[in-house]
Amino acid sequence: MNIIIPMAGRGSRLRPHTLTVPKPLVPIAGKPIVQRLVEDIVAMCNQSVQEIGFIIRRDFGIDVENALHNIASEAGAKAHIFYQDEPQGTAHAVLCAESIMDNNLIVAFADTLFKADIIIDPEKDGTIWVHRVEDPSRFGVVKTNAAGVITEFIEKPPTFVSDLAIIGIYYFKDGQYLRNELQYLIDNDFKEKGEYQLTSALENMKQKGTAFTTATVQEWLDCGNKDATVYTNQRILEFNKDEDLIAASAVLENAAIVDPCYIGEGAVIKNAVVGPHVSIGNNTQISNSVISNSIVQNNSTIHNLVIANSMIGNQVSLHGHSQTLSVGDYTQIK
Repeated sequence: MNIIIPMAGRGSRLRPHTLTVPKPLVPIAGKPIVQRLVEDIVAMCNQSVQEIGFIIRRDFGIDVENALHNIASEAGAKAHIFYQDEPQGTAHAVLCAESIMDNNLIVAFADTLFKADIIIDPEKDGTIWVHRVEDPSRFGVVKTNAAGVITEFIEKPPTFVSDLAIIGIYYFKDGQYLRNELQYLIDNDFKEKGEYQLTSALENMKQKGTAFTTATVQEWLDCGNKDATVYTNQRILEFNKDEDLIAASAVLENAAIVDPCYIGEGAVIKNAVVGPHVSIGNNTQISNSVISNSIVQNNSTIHNLVIANSMIGNQVSLHGHSQTLSVGDYTQIK
């Protein structure tokens, strides 16, 4: 099994946090979004994962590439870095990793997390992960027949046809077949709304007899903006609340921790109330403060603050009094 993860988007809705790191490397409960995605996908496979291809922008830099290599290695796989220099659509992004499109293949877009009890059936032609949504007009959706096979793909339907939204994770029994269909779109300049779309290839494959079925997830979590990311952090902490989420090297001095919370290595919390649903990064110091439902990243200092529903970056120094914040890296507020 190979995995392809397109992640070359700019993450503009999550700025300023994506000005210094790409969105998939923003931490949720102590782990980058893309690492959690890889771990969840590997857990669904009933076979080993050999190769993981990450499609990124060339200017992401060597530190990002090294982080992705480490994520793949921890999953027992080999990482490949591919570049998409110009945004030309989802089909073009996936085809950037054509050299590893062999045999069983999973494509997972790195801007979403999910909760599901799914084991991939490698004998199926293909599987598309879906989630029931209240407003299907905002999403690409699928219709299925009585046997659960997809009969139609519809992009942002103006009237109701289905509430099964595609969440951006796909399994293909034959990666080479997918590669050929994607290449066909490029060679024939077949675009939708000015871009090469993966759903166009899926429709062509369906017309040729490929039987795509659905896998329904219980929860679909977005990391598109600050509020959505903070909520996703809350849900991930709830999913993992039975684990030990406080590092042994963390220093807690006259500190009240309201579970569930993640507290990273070397963090220092003094005279403070933290939680519920707070993630504190490595070597961050919190004092004389009350923090709830927030993400604070690495090597930051927070003193004399009451904050909630906030997202604080790396190397941030905050002193004073605020209520709701979204503060990027290397910031000082006094």
